[in-house]
Amino acid sequence: MKRSSRLLIVSNRIPVRRMRRSGSTSWEQSSGGLVTALAPILQQRQGTWIGWAGNTGRAPEPFSLDGIRYQPVSMTKGELDDYYFGFSNRTLWPLYHDSVRAPEFRRRWWWPYVDVNKRFAEAVAAAARPGDTVWIHDYHLQLTPSMLRELRPDLRIGFFLHIPFPPEELFAHMPWRTQILEGMLGADLLGFQTAAGARHFAAAAKRFTEAHGPAGDMRFRGRHVRAAAFPISIDVDRFEMLAQDPDVMARRDRLRARLGGNRTILLGVDRLDYSKGIDIRLRAFEELLKSGAAKPSECVFVQIAVPSREEVEDYAQIRTDVEQIVGRINGEFGEAGQATVHYLHRNIPQPELVSHYLAANVMVVTPFRDGMNLVAKEFVASRVDDDGVLVLSEFAGAANELRAALQVNPHDLDGVTASYEAALSLSRADRRKRMRSLRRAVKRHDVFDWADHFLEALTS
Repeated sequence: MKRSSRLLIVSNRIPVRRMRRSGSTSWEQSSGGLVTALAPILQQRQGTWIGWAGNTGRAPEPFSLDGIRYQPVSMTKGELDDYYFGFSNRTLWPLYHDSVRAPEFRRRWWWPYVDVNKRFAEAVAAAARPGDTVWIHDYHLQLTPSMLRELRPDLRIGFFLHIPFPPEELFAHMPWRTQILEGMLGADLLGFQTAAGARHFAAAAKRFTEAHGPAGDMRFRGRHVRAAAFPISIDVDRFEMLAQDPDVMARRDRLRARLGGNRTILLGVDRLDYSKGIDIRLRAFEELLKSGAAKPSECVFVQIAVPSREEVEDYAQIRTDVEQIVGRINGEFGEAGQATVHYLHRNIPQPELVSHYLAANVMVVTPFRDGMNLVAKEFVASRVDDDGVLVLSEFAGAANELRAALQVNPHDLDGVTASYEAALSLSRADRRKRMRSLRRAVKRHDVFDWADHFLEALTS
């Protein structure tokens, strides 16, 4: 990026939350890999982060926090319902996750999606200086690149999709497929989690728009547009540091003791989302117990399910389904004072999360489809002891890098159950060999490398 240009980050939400203490309010930065990676660059470049602040009605005034300028964008209650809960999460999300749930194509959701994307584009156009670099994020804002280019052709525009881009045959179902593709093609550089995602996009773009040429150098309306893989990662050093923190290690020891001393611990950590395969992994654990391959007195499953989009009917249903499975397993296999499945439906602070990673013997990550899945990488980065086993869906983007994991097809209940048996029977030498390979893969490429590589490609 040119020294004279600034960087503007654009996302559905700005990574801050409003805190109320002693009758006054203030802003506090949220945690997360994206803000961790981008905050130093924004501070260095006197950059701005543009996004919704989480409240409906009039947007708060722009403000600065920790050297970063934040510019909130307004959203009405109706737009939140239609643009976010409707089109983003009931049309795009299921479609892009291989239609694990049937996407709903409703015209009354589409037009608010257009309106909100236009508002974001106008906000960026007003905030940007000539020659600035703009990096737009994720499926909520796929129309914004082309809208912004119409307003400000002098800007360098990048777009990164954090979720999978579906195969051409699935994307073809979208009634507004051409508008979505043309919106994304407004960017100079389109980033995807995997090479397959970039190929899928290029195939759809060449079929439904005027774009032509290879994904790495498409031509669209007289411009060059590049689509490529930039797999996202995590702050590896932070997870390694937390894993060696005495308080975190003490919490790990207390957790192990509470769960039953020498019992083998299987762990799942996810947003409570139907794409994550939480139900299938619990049913596989139930099958393991029924077969006698593992005994409840020797084995326990801990599932952390972070609340997510519970206003959407499918999300409320997956919570009901998961809690019924948990109750059924505990009812059949639990004893008084000894649950077989421990289910936590809440947010977990990062140090406590790492203590769970350290306590676990087997980490189970079984999404039906996932752009990347950073939980798998967090677990590996936390295992500074070079021990533990990762059971990983072959349909997570992380499977391309974490090849030493026990990879499974989450649609295959018997296969997932067999992977548990394999994980429980691995020798310590085999576990350590696999984990060392996984740790090399994760340490090779952290979230700071990801941001640097994307921005270098965007500005070169």
